[in-house]
Amino acid sequence: MKLRSTESFWPLRHAMETSYPSIASNIETEILIIGGGITGALIAYKLINEGKKVVLVDRRDISNGSTAASTALLQYEIDVSLHDLIKMRGTKCAVDSYKNGKQAIFDLRKIVDDVKSDCQFEFKKSIYFCSLKKDVPFLKNEFVARKKHGFDVRWLERWDLEKFGLNALAAIESATAAVMDPYRLAQDLFLYCQKNGMQIFDRTNIISTGKQNEKLIAHTENRYTISADHIIHCSGFESIETLKEKVVNLKSTYVIASESIPELSNAFKKTIFWDTSKPYLYFRATQDNRIIMGGGDEDFRDAQKRDKLLPKKERFLLTRFQKRFPKINFKIDYSWAGTFGETQDGLPYFGKPNPDRNEHYVLGFGGNGITFSVMAMNSILDSINNKENPDLEYYRFGR
Repeated sequence: MKLRSTESFWPLRHAMETSYPSIASNIETEILIIGGGITGALIAYKLINEGKKVVLVDRRDISNGSTAASTALLQYEIDVSLHDLIKMRGTKCAVDSYKNGKQAIFDLRKIVDDVKSDCQFEFKKSIYFCSLKKDVPFLKNEFVARKKHGFDVRWLERWDLEKFGLNALAAIESATAAVMDPYRLAQDLFLYCQKNGMQIFDRTNIISTGKQNEKLIAHTENRYTISADHIIHCSGFESIETLKEKVVNLKSTYVIASESIPELSNAFKKTIFWDTSKPYLYFRATQDNRIIMGGGDEDFRDAQKRDKLLPKKERFLLTRFQKRFPKINFKIDYSWAGTFGETQDGLPYFGKPNPDRNEHYVLGFGGNGITFSVMAMNSILDSINNKENPDLEYYRFGR
């Protein structure tokens, strides 16, 4: 599956400075991670720090799938609102999921510091706004639910939003959010893991997995094998190729990045924005005063049709931006398309689909893939050791 179109912003900034070999012999290891994006990087970081013997493979160049197309808005808010998620999954699961997402942002900052990554991590505030009168009651219900359960939020009216240059009716301001360069962090995590003993192979496509005695055997496209006690699938949306259970609906999403805007206000630069429209739009600034905007989502059919829509989606996104931020002159410098997935409840999937087989999945679908992956770090060892963990219950397969 082609997960993104050409010209996404992050790889162009770094110009493929690191490369890894493809596999050239049969290998034995304790743990095999399939997937070389930010999810695989975070799980590898956790396991290497626990002293595990790890091999990681990816079918393409490392971090050149969905990670390269990510806009990397780090929020505790999930694609399903808190008050709706409470109705769907119960108060404890919903509130814990939001609180765990918030903690994941701070945990990620510690990881960035530990590996000394220059990924431009910045804490910001989050503005969740509405532009239609019919959405104001929904937004107020969400504000009440978050206040009730202890989240640091503030209600903003139209006049409060003017300082951001935002033309909208009302908003919820959340105190905790962040942004970063996901490609840079993934690359830095892989270098850290490699220095600490992990083997990394790119251009290595796993075509099947099987069981032989007590070992799992992964077969590569070029007929080598990797023998492991455990396999962890961190291949995101491509995991639909190996899962029997349908857990996600694939979507195409579109992104535009502006030229640098030196006069961009501090209020805008310190905030990320997203709205109540369905599908929602989202906006953020970069450290070099660009604006990245995404949205225009629709059902994914194939990469070729997705990419042909890019010029039309550029115009759509630019028009929407001008309506919301009429005083900001957005000139498109980059644009790209990517694939992501939505689950019914907006939550990830962690653990083993088959409890009798040591194949684990970390699938952080939706707009919170990075924070979900950080959350998965706290449960992956329990999944390996067959121990109970609330996250493995909340985000189990077959729920």
